[in-house]
Amino acid sequence: MALSIAIVGLPNVGKSTLFNALTDSSVLAANYPFATIEPNTAPTPVPDERLQKLSDLYGGAPVKPATVTFVDVAGLVKGASEGEGLGNQFLSHIRSTNAIVQVVRAFDDPNVVTDEATGAHDPAADIDIINTELVLADLQTVAKRLPKLEKEARANPKLTPQVAVLQKIHATLDAGTPIFADEDMRTQSSEFSDLFLLTAKPIIYVFNVDEAGLTDTTLHTKLAGLVAPAQALFICAKLEDELRSLDGDDRREMLESYGVAESGLNQLIHAAYETLGLQSYLTAGEQEVRAWTIPRGATAPQAAGVIHGDFERGFIAAEVTHYNDIIMSGSLAAARAAGKVATVGKTYVMQPDDVVEFRFNVSK
Repeated sequence: MALSIAIVGLPNVGKSTLFNALTDSSVLAANYPFATIEPNTAPTPVPDERLQKLSDLYGGAPVKPATVTFVDVAGLVKGASEGEGLGNQFLSHIRSTNAIVQVVRAFDDPNVVTDEATGAHDPAADIDIINTELVLADLQTVAKRLPKLEKEARANPKLTPQVAVLQKIHATLDAGTPIFADEDMRTQSSEFSDLFLLTAKPIIYVFNVDEAGLTDTTLHTKLAGLVAPAQALFICAKLEDELRSLDGDDRREMLESYGVAESGLNQLIHAAYETLGLQSYLTAGEQEVRAWTIPRGATAPQAAGVIHGDFERGFIAAEVTHYNDIIMSGSLAAARAAGKVATVGKTYVMQPDDVVEFRFNVSK
């Protein structure tokens, strides 16, 4: 399944710098508002050490990791929902994404321009500006649909429950509450997926800190409290950008020197998979070794359908081996001989480290 994430935030909080670091791109990251006008988009491989190890077992088979597409959109300013700045463009660019990463400035630098006359920054106020504009945009969308649905319900009483749900959503937004902050509303809003409501999307907060802030647990606790229960990550975009010039070992050493275990990309990918309820499974052979992204709880036929619709329609069975069993056995044949390969049917629920070969038949 395709996975796309919008990177949003106020101007000059480090969105484009982070985008470059995550995607190994070179888009303009300038110290003035609206350096980004058109959205920058980049499909990015999901780091997965399992793939190369499986490739080695299959004679150096080509590796195809899962991908996530990051979308770096124009900075949002107060009044964006009314068209201020590049607000309308901003809003349209994130409607089709799966999730939102809101980048929040959490570093001090007098050389970085802000849109406030004082030059000061306030993470809580910045978050409030973004969320308010998303709420106002959704409120406009719902306000357009609600009267039409109410009219249709008068002629068709079966639509009355839908009206009640949309009225609740309208009331939630009208109170200034994003849908993602209300678990009940988040579930009910799925009935109106065609509205592409912005605040119905899962959100991850990335606090752009300086090097010292990477291990400042007191700061982390304070900032995470601003957005709980949403996920909060603490990444130094400047450092991540510098890491791009280093090879794997040097990169790990530099991260460790700052007390960081994982790169920003790994942290963000893990957070996105957790927030969106996703996992990956693997296929392996001499032709290719590949990771596939599926929802947690997907059955074997549903997982097969991610490869091709015919695989799901004609699903017969699947041979499933745990990744560790193949690696420890040294080959699929050895794992099979050791009784580590299981044949599963349509009700099997996929697990994160499954290496799978599907059997299917599609009659013409």
